[in-house]
Amino acid sequence: MATAYVLINCELGSEEAIIGQLKGLDGVKEVHGTFGAYDILAKIESDTVEKLRETITWKIRKIEKIRSTLTLMGIEGQT
Repeated sequence: MATAYVLINCELGSEEAIIGQLKGLDGVKEVHGTFGAYDILAKIESDTVEKLRETITWKIRKIEKIRSTLTLMGIEGQT
């Protein structure tokens, strides 16, 4: 199982709408609003790294009002 944590910066005031959209995506296991340098943290899981990459690139990063993302890929066997 491939796992990634995506840190998201979004436009001011759009956090709740984006969190709602993220929760509706396949592979999104957890979503949290955060304080600090990033606005939202999402945990994504998929069968393969390629499917994970597609979800992040073509679904998450295309959500309107997301300014930027930083993806942290989990290392299998180090859980």
